[in-house]
Amino acid sequence: MSGVVSSNTMIHGNIMIFYMSYPDAHWRDQDMFSSSQSLKILSNLVAAGAIHSSGLLDEIIFEVLGFTAAAVNVKSAEANDLIAKIWSPELLSKISGFYSVILSLIKQYLGKFVNTSSFSIIKMLVDNSGSGIGSSYFRHWVSSVEIFSQVVGCNEDASGRILYECNACIATMLSHVAQGLKACAPTLVPDAASSPSRVNEILNRILDHAKTSGLVDHLCLCLENAGLSLLSGSSHLLRAACEACRAIWSLIDALEILFVKENVYSFPLNTLWSHSSLQIDNREQDRGSLVGIESAKIVDVVTRAFLRSKDIQVAIYYCLHQRLEAPLSAGIQLMLRCCLHSGIVPSVLCGLRSSLPVTTIVSGGGDGTILSEIFSILSFCASCSNKDAQTGETNNLKGKITNPCGLVLHSCLIIATVAQCLKSSGRNSALFMLTTNSKKQSSRLSLLAHHFSSDERMKTSLQPHCASAMLALASILSLETGVSIESSISEIAVPLIPRTATLCNHLKIISGDENELGSTIPNGMLSYWHGLRDGCVGLLESRLKWGGALAVQQLCASGIPQLLINLLYNNHSKACPQGIDSTIDRVGLSSVGVVWTVSSICHCLSGGALTFRQTLVRNEHIKLISCLISDVHLKLVRVWGGPGGGKDGVRDVINAVIDLLAFPFVAVQNAPGLPSATASVNSGFLLNMGSPGGRVCVEDKDMVKAIEDDMGKYIKILMEVGVPGIILRCLEYMELKDMGRPVAFLAKMASHRLLAVQLVGKGLLDPKGMRRLLDCSCPREVTLDVLMIISDLARMDKAFYEYINGACILEFLREFLTHEDPNVRAKACSAIGNMCRHSSYFYGSLARHHIISLLIDRCADPDKRTRKFACFAIGNAAYHNDNLYEELKRSIPQLANLLLSAEEDKTKANAAGALSNLIRNSNKLCEDIVSKGALQALLKLVADCSAVALNPN
Repeated sequence: MSGVVSSNTMIHGNIMIFYMSYPDAHWRDQDMFSSSQSLKILSNLVAAGAIHSSGLLDEIIFEVLGFTAAAVNVKSAEANDLIAKIWSPELLSKISGFYSVILSLIKQYLGKFVNTSSFSIIKMLVDNSGSGIGSSYFRHWVSSVEIFSQVVGCNEDASGRILYECNACIATMLSHVAQGLKACAPTLVPDAASSPSRVNEILNRILDHAKTSGLVDHLCLCLENAGLSLLSGSSHLLRAACEACRAIWSLIDALEILFVKENVYSFPLNTLWSHSSLQIDNREQDRGSLVGIESAKIVDVVTRAFLRSKDIQVAIYYCLHQRLEAPLSAGIQLMLRCCLHSGIVPSVLCGLRSSLPVTTIVSGGGDGTILSEIFSILSFCASCSNKDAQTGETNNLKGKITNPCGLVLHSCLIIATVAQCLKSSGRNSALFMLTTNSKKQSSRLSLLAHHFSSDERMKTSLQPHCASAMLALASILSLETGVSIESSISEIAVPLIPRTATLCNHLKIISGDENELGSTIPNGMLSYWHGLRDGCVGLLESRLKWGGALAVQQLCASGIPQLLINLLYNNHSKACPQGIDSTIDRVGLSSVGVVWTVSSICHCLSGGALTFRQTLVRNEHIKLISCLISDVHLKLVRVWGGPGGGKDGVRDVINAVIDLLAFPFVAVQNAPGLPSATASVNSGFLLNMGSPGGRVCVEDKDMVKAIEDDMGKYIKILMEVGVPGIILRCLEYMELKDMGRPVAFLAKMASHRLLAVQLVGKGLLDPKGMRRLLDCSCPREVTLDVLMIISDLARMDKAFYEYINGACILEFLREFLTHEDPNVRAKACSAIGNMCRHSSYFYGSLARHHIISLLIDRCADPDKRTRKFACFAIGNAAYHNDNLYEELKRSIPQLANLLLSAEEDKTKANAAGALSNLIRNSNKLCEDIVSKGALQALLKLVADCSAVALNPN
């Protein structure tokens, strides 16, 4: 007891010395000596852990902060000699020491409750009297920030020690605010109902002050100054920059924790099945604020500063190069948020020029880039985890980091994010991240594979850091989709992908209440934006895509298709066991993972007729797949703020589902006996490009025959589920530039009568929708497919004429007859010809819109397909009655000329038929037929054809 009293007396005495010796204009050398001795005593007491009273800690911190503030304020005095005295190297050392004391005190005090129960945390922060350090913590915070704001702009700190200690103090306090928010969840402390609100009030006040005090701007200034110093050859501010990174990240982390605690948070797929999407319109979850608007504002400030200042970029690079665990983790997570906030940041990390067109493939991620440094961090972590083969002891490097798995997790997540952001921006090549150096490519891909293949625990469960490494590799490989130049990436990558058995094991969902994800993976998430199984399905897709037919068959034999369907259904096909929260995501698929899963199923379809039947020719599976493009899920994806979200995410999920649903149509498009799917050259091209269905027709005739046999049943399922109407609604969620695939699929379906009837009934020919699709700003392929749809419907049945007329498309058809693209002119002529095939329903409308004259001009078009279909249209315009004869009279010499020209037989047949129809309904044009040379041309054609028939050789 006497020892405690003695210690307390000593401490109070030292505090009095501080109080009596605040620096001012009359500060003497003796005062400096006394303060120095007091500082030394306090430092020893703190180091020995001799201070236990929270009240005493509060008093000490208050006095040390007061002393430091006084010392800093003296700097602004007018007396030059006093400024020189106060900011002498000796005093600078003292001020730096005071911050060390503050930091030590905070660490000692807060460290006591970080690893204890949440109740203990609350007990420490808010004592019964309300007068402990918890209630005064905000006051200490404000004092620290005020001092920091003065220190950060100081140029006299040649060693950088003061700025370092100052930043460290701010970072530590914010770090513990974040930890306090994690621990103060009311559900964790049911016996202290009022305490969490009091703790949260203190922590929220600190965060509010941090947001409004200009703290982030000062921290960015610190980074900028450090970068400038580093570029000039000095590293004295590097430690301060590391702590600035940690402080910014801790603030963002705290704000994210606060938001997520107060809001329902899950991936779109899980929200879809848990039926919590009914509150979608009421959630604060717009683009860019997935984890809260407040944290997004901080990220915005940092991102703007990062993009504006080369000095900050340099500072971040060297902070990562330091290999200090806390700044490493902070810097990586900070850059990940910046990447998600701005699509420009990933290019900067890869060292790509902003002026570089996205379609120009260059070497990226080279030495000296931040991305290269992140790969070096992964290599460093790999060396930390390597064990000496003889001693079994870990490498000495491990002493530098306590959690290499955590560092691997965050490093791989930022690599995955960079790849996904590059792909979203239109950069389709892994060379943007792997350089053009083949050794570097192999080394980096192998490094990622090492981190998910070397952990023995992966045999029994999917470890977070391993899952993130798989995601990083899968994301890089996804950049190779649609690459226009040959690349060796696939050859390097395929052997690195885990074996089939391993993939199957990781794709299985454990049912019941078993927590396969562990407490470290909240709700199936590797991060707020990345799912636990995203990487697994991404690598599976790469194996299916690049492994050849044998790999597809092996994976199908292992039951992969059904495992993938189970993932999408999230095991909600059965009621959750009693006591299990239906909102818990046991799958872990983000929007990116969903697209990869659907794509993988599509690749599996080429594995054989049985796989096709078991996957697609099942009503419940088509319902499941269709749910992914339902209004509810598309809205969820549209507001999702991470990779795979927004308008681009909506496009990707719609296109993936369409590729899957269109597989049978593509596979049989050239098969005899079915409606021509190649009539629209354009739709065949879009849906065939990289589609497994296009390869089936060439590689497996028996499977094509099986698909033909099941086509009727498949179409019936599509109708029962209402797929035509669902696809039409998808158009409402897509921009005009992205409508190529859905409209191509509509063109495929419109060639089948049953599907065509349902499409028209669901509004395919709605005039508002037609105006949008036929607008001049729409992609050319969309225009061609819409014209093909009109042509197919008009040819199929005159019952569609009324709906076509209601679509109000004649003005567009007239413009298309003079379009610069010959394909558009040809399609327009074909559509008009079929609109006149069954009756004279459109004769009057064609005349009123002055279309006949333009149609006649097309008989002399430079494009041969346009001439052929123009003759076909004129023939049908004259077939049913003579109402248009007078206007069609001008076509006679054009048609006659075609009979005498070197045209293909079909064109001549159409021209001859048109001339015949011009005298079919009356004799109005008989004289013109003779006088314009048409009769002579017909006779010559007959003679030529007879000669060929009599002498085929």
